[in-house]
Amino acid sequence: MDRQLISHLAHRDHPIAAPVSGAHVTRLLRRARLPEGARILDLGCGEAAWTLRALALYQDATADGVDISTESLKAAEQAAEIQGVWERIRLHERPAADFPVAEQYDLVLCVGATHAFGGLSQTVRHVRRYLRQNGLALVGEDFWEREPTVEALTRLGAETSDYLDLPGTVTAAESAGFDLVYAYTSDLAEWDEYEWSWTGTLLRWANKHRGPDADAARTAALQHRDMWLHGYRKILGFVTLLLQRTS
Repeated sequence: MDRQLISHLAHRDHPIAAPVSGAHVTRLLRRARLPEGARILDLGCGEAAWTLRALALYQDATADGVDISTESLKAAEQAAEIQGVWERIRLHERPAADFPVAEQYDLVLCVGATHAFGGLSQTVRHVRRYLRQNGLALVGEDFWEREPTVEALTRLGAETSDYLDLPGTVTAAESAGFDLVYAYTSDLAEWDEYEWSWTGTLLRWANKHRGPDADAARTAALQHRDMWLHGYRKILGFVTLLLQRTS
């Protein structure tokens, strides 16, 4: 089964697609205090849960969402129609790193999608190109809560250098010409809610279907759960950074 389809199915019950609660997504977006007529860009938007919530909060804002997943963008389009904001969002099926810098935005989101740019440092440098002077970015990134064990690294298929600790994450984000003006660090309950939703939703889908796709979904869910429970739980953290572009 295609990796993008597995991700889409797994996020059906948690469309935020990051270990962040809905209440804290709203809190972060409110903290942005966007101007009237704000323009928003979501790079790696998935089902555009963050951007749709922003459009509900800022009712004269408009947005662009970019993702490579056909199924996720279809779900985003349907959600936008249901919420009555479809006229205020344009969805683009293409790699986030290839989206042209054709205009300047007040807010750029890239939450849980820094891999699309090769990591955090490359992401913030890329994001800065889209922002107006003093524009804002919401960037969500993993970090090491504590030194990863050999077992955790093996199960993640990761190197210690793949992520930084929290101070290093802040330094890397600011180094591209940003001030960190706020941040939210997800707690263990949010991580657990996200991971139980990811694995459980995928297993329920597999139990309703038969054939190779169902087998692939079940395998992906069980492998992911094992990687989380016996690997990175309480080791990998997640922080959402509210960054302001400096001159």
